[in-house]
Amino acid sequence: MRDVIPTSTSPDSDYLFEQMTRRTLDRARPAPGGRVLDVASGFGQDARALAGEGVIAVAAEPSARMSALAKMQDGNGAAHSIHHVRGWADALPFATGSFDAVYCKGALDHFDTPALAIAEMARVTRGGGRVVLAIANFDSLSCRAARSLDRLARELPRGRRHYDVPHDHFTRYDVGLMCEQAGASLELDLVEGISLGWGLPRWSRLARRLPPELTQRLLGTLDAIARFWPAGADVVVLAGRPRLSERSSA
Repeated sequence: MRDVIPTSTSPDSDYLFEQMTRRTLDRARPAPGGRVLDVASGFGQDARALAGEGVIAVAAEPSARMSALAKMQDGNGAAHSIHHVRGWADALPFATGSFDAVYCKGALDHFDTPALAIAEMARVTRGGGRVVLAIANFDSLSCRAARSLDRLARELPRGRRHYDVPHDHFTRYDVGLMCEQAGASLELDLVEGISLGWGLPRWSRLARRLPPELTQRLLGTLDAIARFWPAGADVVVLAGRPRLSERSSA
């Protein structure tokens, strides 16, 4: 995880990941009693949060180790349990139309067949249901600006930069590719950005030094710009309803 998420927290990182979680779940949340699927659920914290709101939450995760850790968290005083299923995103072990909503947060670029995974998410979502994807944008304003600054410096940066795709990612996403892949299986009704400027040199340091109230106002202003300019945003959230052809395929 240190290759993806900074080891030391900073206000801009906290803001980005908090907004990424909140807005993904807000857009995927079914009515109480509804069924929701978390694809590549990891430790299960997001599915667990939805279960606490009276939703029937299922966590699909291919890693046995991750699922075991998630089940340990279920047993560590969690008020609401979730249903854990081991399964790959491109072959979800559920019947067509099983869920009111399906979401995949921050994991799609780890899949070796992401288009097939999106098609599977659409298949297991009922007619009128929703699929929500949150994806890191490696063509963000921050990534482009940092690349340009490094080129101007005429020296190789030390270690992995935030604009370098981690070794465990199979796809380098920009907004065009996100919309192309998601749009093949979903009738998209939402494409919005989250956060602007994450990873820019000195920004995290400045965010720590400014008064907290001013930092939050700045982060909120940048986020408001990103919402309407997903091409420049650090993370993009896409959502839509399954196309009929995807729901009717087994």
